Amino acid sequence: MSVDKNQVAVLRVDGLAQLIQALREEYRLVGPTARDGAIVYDDIASISDLPVGWTDEQEGGHYRLKRRGDEALFGYVVGPQGIKQFLHPPVQPMWQARKENGTLRFEAPPAPDRPFAFLGARPCDIRAMAVQDRVFEQGAYTDTAYQARRKDAFVVAVNCAQAASTCFCTSMGSGPKAEEGFDLALTELDPEGDHRFLLETGSDRGRALMDRLPAESAREDDRRAADATSAQTAASITRKMPAESVRDLLARNMDHPRWDDVAERCLTCGNCTMVCPTCFCTQIDEDTQFADDTASRTRQWTSCFGLDFSYIHGGSVRHSASSRYRQWMTHKLSAWHDQFDESGCVGCGRCITWCPVGIDITEEVAAIQDSEAS
Repeated sequence: MSVDKNQVAVLRVDGLAQLIQALREEYRLVGPTARDGAIVYDDIASISDLPVGWTDEQEGGHYRLKRRGDEALFGYVVGPQGIKQFLHPPVQPMWQARKENGTLRFEAPPAPDRPFAFLGARPCDIRAMAVQDRVFEQGAYTDTAYQARRKDAFVVAVNCAQAASTCFCTSMGSGPKAEEGFDLALTELDPEGDHRFLLETGSDRGRALMDRLPAESAREDDRRAADATSAQTAASITRKMPAESVRDLLARNMDHPRWDDVAERCLTCGNCTMVCPTCFCTQIDEDTQFADDTASRTRQWTSCFGLDFSYIHGGSVRHSASSRYRQWMTHKLSAWHDQFDESGCVGCGRCITWCPVGIDITEEVAAIQDSEAS
C-alpha cells in the first residue's frame, strides 16, 4: 500500500508476523519474550516468540508475571533488561594477543555481521539509547565497538498501553508515547476484540518497510483510540520526580542526613545499576596464559556500589554505603547534566522494582526537597 500523508496505517496480527519476517531478512532481530519468570529482550524468530497473553505486576522490590485475559502481544510494561545489553554488552572482548614465531599479533573481536533490529522498544528504552549515544558516540572520544553495534540499527517502538506503579517516565519526558528515535512505532489496540496496531513511521527506512506490508488505511477512530491509549497510560502514572531542578537540589545537599537514612536500608548490591538502561561504568580485566603464549583484555559492567569501584592505593574512596548511594544518585540526576547536558534517568522505574528492599529514587529526591521547604 502507499502510505498516506500522515504516514499512519493499521496493521493486523498477520501483518505484524510479516513485519517480523521482513526484519529477519536484513537484521538480527531482537524482541520481547517470556523466559525465566520475566519478560526479556532476546533473539526472536516469529510472532509466537512474543509474550502473548502475558503481563507483569510491579512494585518496589516486586516483579511477577501473570496471565492476561486476552491475546495482547505487548501487554506488559518493562522487564529487567533494556536494549543496552546488546549495544553495550555486559562482557565485551577488546582484543586478544598471541605470540607466534617471536612475533606478537593482536586480534580485535569481529564486527557484527548484521545490524540489529529492535522490536518492541519502549519509549523509555529509546530515550535511554539516545542517552548512551551521547555517552559513547558524541563526546570527545568514540567507543568504536558501541558504534559498530549501533550503526544502522532499526527500531520498532511500542507505545505503552499500561504503566507499572514504579514508572515515572512522564516526569522525565520519555514516555509513555515515543516521539522520536524510531523507524516504526506500534500502538496495540483492542486485543480482546478487533485486534490491530496503529503503525506510524519515523524514518525513510520505516516508510519503505511499511510499503511492503499488508497495512490498511487508518481511520479516524483508530487514531483517536491510539491517542486515548497513550493519554490513559500517562494519566495512570502516579510516581513523579520533583519538578524543581534536581541537578541543583542534589548539588546543594551533598551532606544531607538523608544519605545516612537510605544507607540503613541499601544493601549496596548494585541491582539498580545492572538494570538501569543508561548506566555505563565498566572495569577492564586482563588475562595472560603462559602455556599457549596468549593474552586478552575484556571489558565488563561494574557498579559504583562496589567497594572496588573507587579503590585506589590505600583503599576505597567511597567506603560507606551512604557515599556509594549518593554517588549513584547524584551522578545519575545531577552530575550527568554537566557531562552530557541531560539527565541520566529516563523514568523507567527498573531501579525501584528490582531493588530488593524497594528503595525509590523519586522518594529520596522528594525527601531532600521537602527538608528544604520545612
